[in-house]
Amino acid sequence: MNKSHTAGPDQASRSATGMSRRDSLKLGAASAVAAGLGLAPSQQAQAEDVPPGPPTAPWTMPLTVMQPKKTVPSLNPPPTREAGPKEAGRAPHQIWGEPPHALYRIVVKEGKHSFHPSLPTQTIRGYDGTFPGPCIVSRYDEAALVRFVNQIDPYAVGFGSPEISVHLHNLHCASESDGFAGDYWGTLRHGPGLTRAGNYKDHLFMNYYAGFSTDPKGVGDPREALGTLWFHDHRMDYTEQNVYRGMIGSYLLFDDIDSGDENDPNPQALRLPSGVGTFDQVLMISDVQFDASGNMVFNPMSENKGHLGNKITVNGKIQPYFRVQRRKYRFRFVDASVARFYEFYLMNGTNSEDFQYIANDGNLLEAPLTMNRVRLAPGERSDIVIDFSKYPLGTKLVLVNRLAMKDGRGPEGLVARGTEVLRFDVASNPTAPDNSRVPERLREQPPIDLSQVTKRRFWEFDKKNSMWAVNSELFDVEKPAAVIPKGSTEIWTLQGHGSWFHPIHIHMEEFRILSRNGKAPPPHERGRKDVVALAPDERVEVLIKFRDFTGKYVMHCHNLSHEDHAMMIRFDVV
Repeated sequence: MNKSHTAGPDQASRSATGMSRRDSLKLGAASAVAAGLGLAPSQQAQAEDVPPGPPTAPWTMPLTVMQPKKTVPSLNPPPTREAGPKEAGRAPHQIWGEPPHALYRIVVKEGKHSFHPSLPTQTIRGYDGTFPGPCIVSRYDEAALVRFVNQIDPYAVGFGSPEISVHLHNLHCASESDGFAGDYWGTLRHGPGLTRAGNYKDHLFMNYYAGFSTDPKGVGDPREALGTLWFHDHRMDYTEQNVYRGMIGSYLLFDDIDSGDENDPNPQALRLPSGVGTFDQVLMISDVQFDASGNMVFNPMSENKGHLGNKITVNGKIQPYFRVQRRKYRFRFVDASVARFYEFYLMNGTNSEDFQYIANDGNLLEAPLTMNRVRLAPGERSDIVIDFSKYPLGTKLVLVNRLAMKDGRGPEGLVARGTEVLRFDVASNPTAPDNSRVPERLREQPPIDLSQVTKRRFWEFDKKNSMWAVNSELFDVEKPAAVIPKGSTEIWTLQGHGSWFHPIHIHMEEFRILSRNGKAPPPHERGRKDVVALAPDERVEVLIKFRDFTGKYVMHCHNLSHEDHAMMIRFDVV
């Protein structure tokens, strides 16, 4: 095939396969490519009838531990405020001084991955060619520039798109680095939000507290700090396929309060269990569907309900074990599944164990909660602390998902036994004194001041002509559904319809849940959030501010099939 022709923008009217977006959506698919790593569409299971898949023995391999990715000393060509000659045609960085000292280079490419020793090695597409991708550890007020290099063959076949758009969920950052759905790019094609294709794209993450632009000190509000973030693909029409195929990674932020040092002498420091990759662990959870021969499958020509897997993976492994010391650990749960909800319990035999629940959606709560479950919708995160000093050596505790789903409609309810996902083996006494703690107070929350509200908006999430829609409209990548003045404070009412769950994610800013069906939210949802799960016919009111940056952003359902089938709106901050 001749690759020397000049490629123009891959406009919203055309997909990467040459099929119009409208025709693709009419087919109920986000891709017209034959999918499933060698399987014809007719051979693949529908989401509502997921076969059990091949047997895989539990606890045969250790948990993959997420270690901090190393910076690079320089990038070639050097980063610039405006897009470089070989860079995808992004807008200029809204803030620019000297290039950040923390530079990262992540190559998006195919790689070989083993989910389990009993299954064939799979071809995935991931950040640095791994599943999951790297873990970036950063700090507030220390900017990081991440160069994403796209090495996916622009003529690659199979499900997924060779064009990408990387979203750091949910950093408070400028639009040109947010991963807008129409800002996708590859070496040949690009979306309508960019001016040209490219070999790479630089994302600048200033790591500023929200409100910095109106703070006389230029710092912002430390009460609005985030902790557990993750990045994933956000390419319009193909987000579900690219995320499912492996484009996920994690990004952790620290500051003087959540300092990442359990021995920190600073009296402000919380001294939570620390050491990313030791006593501070990221758990990225995603479900994968395997056929009887053990191959990973996905059918983009199936109905747009949301894809469910028959095996649950933790950091890319099926039922791994993790050996722990008799001390406290921090675990950061990330629901990286494209459609599956979870409700996790820590089981000691037949007993459900308590733990300290400290953060929701990466935001520390005002005070820890003693809980025995973690419920997550796609895109949500929760941080918990487990104190293994309570258990004798040799104890084996199992993380179990008890939430049943038969299709992408949403959770069906709890089951008695559930699916065992991860085993903790209490294997040794501490090698050093455990100076970590969970203090009675964590991070103060900003007050809710309704006198600042400048506008109310109403958003309905429903179907229109068998397509997912917001306010009866399909996503228009080039037309904002709302134009919002920078500095505004608004109340958004999110209304679900029918018998479907919709986890709604709003880019750019965290929000506060004011009410669920007129009632106060549960305690674990009273901090700041960026995903809210709408149950069928549920109405949720959220308070949200729009500060510091301008540009185009999106709100969408984080059941990624719903997003790809047009349950998304663009809003512009001006």
